[in-house]
Amino acid sequence: MSDPSVPVQPPAPDAAAPEAPSAPISATNFNIGEEYGTARKNLPPAGIVAICVAVVVIIAGIYSLSHRAHPLSSGTVDDVVAVPIPGQDQVMVAINVSIQNNETNPAWVKSIQVSADVNGTKLSDDAAPAVDDQRYFQAMPELKAHALEPLTTETKINPESKISGTIVVSFPVKAEDFAARKSLTVTIMPYNELPIVMTK
Repeated sequence: MSDPSVPVQPPAPDAAAPEAPSAPISATNFNIGEEYGTARKNLPPAGIVAICVAVVVIIAGIYSLSHRAHPLSSGTVDDVVAVPIPGQDQVMVAINVSIQNNETNPAWVKSIQVSADVNGTKLSDDAAPAVDDQRYFQAMPELKAHALEPLTTETKINPESKISGTIVVSFPVKAEDFAARKSLTVTIMPYNELPIVMTK
C-alpha cells in the first residue's frame, strides 16, 4: 500500500517513438548542363551582338582617325653643298631647307636626320649642333657659301609661317661618290606631328 502522504508521480512519458520513414524519394534525371545553361539560352540574339560590335568598331575608328598625329607642316630641300674633308674619304654637307607650318599653333623641331643613298648604300647622320656649324664654316669656307641661319633641334616655327635654315651633316664617302648619289632625304620630326620628309 502506498503512503497517502507521498504524492503520486505520474508515469514518465515514453520516449518519442521514431517517426515512420516517409516514402522513398523517387530518382530524377538531373542534367548538370541545365544548371549552367547554354550560349543559346544565356546570350542575346546574334543580330544584337553583331550590331553592338559594329558600333564599338565604328566609334574606335572615328576616335583613332580624329586623334592621330598628322602632318601639319611641309618642307623642301633648297640647296646642297658638299665639301671634301682634306686627307679623308669623307664629305661635310650643308643643306638649306625651308619649312612651312600650316597650323595655327607654333611647332618645335624635335630631331633632324639626313640620309643619302650612295652607291646602293644607305647612309645617315643627325644634324650637327649650331655651335659645331660655326666651327665647320670657319674650317671650310666653301661650306658657308650659301649657308643660312642654322636649323637645329628646338627651333620654333611660328603659326602659319615659313622658316629657312641650314643643316650640316657628314658622310664617310668620297666627294665624287656623294655627287653621284641616288637620293638625299631630310627628315624633320616636330613634336606632336608626323615627320616632315623632304627628298632631293
